[in-house]
Amino acid sequence: MNLADIMTIIGFVTIAAIVIVLLIIGIYVYSIDRTQKQHPVLRNYPVVGRARYFFEKIGPELRQYFFNNDNEGKPFSRRDYQHIVKKAKYKRDIVGFGSQRDFEIAGYYVRNSMFPKLTEELKMDMKTKVTTNRYLLIKDPLFMEREERLEKHESSAYLLKEEDAIIIGPNAKYPFKLRGQIGMSAMSYGSLGDRAITALSEGLGIAKGTWMNTGEGGLSEYHLKGGVDIIMQIGPGLFGVRDPEGKFDWDELLNKSKIPQVKAFEVKLAQGAKTRGGHIDAEKVTEEIARIRKVEPFKSIDSPNRFTEFGDIPSLFGFIERIREVTGKPVGMKIVIGSIHEAEELAKHIKDLDQCPDFITVDGGEGGTGASYQELTDSVGLPIKSALPLVHTALIKYGVRDRVKIIAAGKLFSPDRIAIALGMGADLVNIARGFMITVGCIQTLMCHSNACPVGVATTDPELQKALVIGEKKWRTANYVITMRKGLFRIAASAGLDSPVHFSTEHIVYKDEKGKVSQLEEEG
Repeated sequence: MNLADIMTIIGFVTIAAIVIVLLIIGIYVYSIDRTQKQHPVLRNYPVVGRARYFFEKIGPELRQYFFNNDNEGKPFSRRDYQHIVKKAKYKRDIVGFGSQRDFEIAGYYVRNSMFPKLTEELKMDMKTKVTTNRYLLIKDPLFMEREERLEKHESSAYLLKEEDAIIIGPNAKYPFKLRGQIGMSAMSYGSLGDRAITALSEGLGIAKGTWMNTGEGGLSEYHLKGGVDIIMQIGPGLFGVRDPEGKFDWDELLNKSKIPQVKAFEVKLAQGAKTRGGHIDAEKVTEEIARIRKVEPFKSIDSPNRFTEFGDIPSLFGFIERIREVTGKPVGMKIVIGSIHEAEELAKHIKDLDQCPDFITVDGGEGGTGASYQELTDSVGLPIKSALPLVHTALIKYGVRDRVKIIAAGKLFSPDRIAIALGMGADLVNIARGFMITVGCIQTLMCHSNACPVGVATTDPELQKALVIGEKKWRTANYVITMRKGLFRIAASAGLDSPVHFSTEHIVYKDEKGKVSQLEEEG
């Protein structure tokens, strides 16, 4: 028997063995499917019916990469996502051939000026420079990996002039001065991993003129690593400022306020995606996170729906006043607005009590979260373009608008969206998911599972290895700088020398029939 015959026999036996094994497995699976009582499809169509569950499982990925067009994906379309990535990676965001916006539907627009401002006419800090790393695209072939080169790039920081700096808490012992209008919204350590928080902190510190909100999970060493200014958030669970019994610890609050980077405190009543307290699953509560939050490790954490320390606006304002007295630093509040009545009640109490927060963060219902419930994310709380004008108008009506700064949040991830929010009454804006994308988020929608495949929304040390801090921090910095540049660009187009001058007169609304009205008329 020659070698060819031997190889033929071996090949035949191997194929026969594989067929037999597959047949045995098929019979075994068939018997399981036919007798199980949970899935009717499998009882009627054993083995083959499993294809349905396979395609159902990979459906989100198929839609994201193949079937959704560039403008369809939710919560961020492919087009939205790419604009954020281009700013972060390449420090630019140029499009060709025209807009992909659907101009037939209703929407808000920035009113352009017939005589826009020249670059030299802008009231912008021209001296402060920032050096970052950005990618330069060399080739983008169809069947091979794109060829890119990392290069150092120096640019303006695009900060406001000193005289246009925004002061939060001018009457506080330690006011908070800001030279940029874009900062990072509340994202807790625990919801995000330590590498993500570190990369964001270092990137924001490089960009200058911005801030980082800790989220209700407490202040960690990772928030402090980049030297960026910090707004420390205090939620109903009092994480980071609670004693062993779960009561508010005023001594711990004082200790936190002595940290130079901590510039202000924010009392969180609610956030747009969940008008209730936060939640974090047990597997995310490591010993370190438990130490920072002052809770037990490896146990799920549920923050109450509201603070037990107060139950109405007067007692809320009293609580805020006490925090300000103890710390000497500005204190704000984060709210979700559901009606004009709520906004006016808030403004009326500010006038009548002669007390108020130094800033109000208005979070829109379209905002993101690590984990929430569908009914809350979809239907409770107004979106930012409805909520923001209600608060701004109510404060004006009661003559107290100049006493409070407004921070707006809710998918404000591009300069035009920010300009519209500023025109609607905001002084500053918060961004969360845009910053998550800068450090690698690919929208797998698994933030609640601790299984984020790119190491952003997870505390799993193995998964976090995917996130390289030394590379992602530059993307965060590039994103902030490019966003501020775009904001000055759109201000110039509106005939303004600085984005701090956006007001209702600069925003118009076009309905489905093409009728145009001023924003102030909409109220």
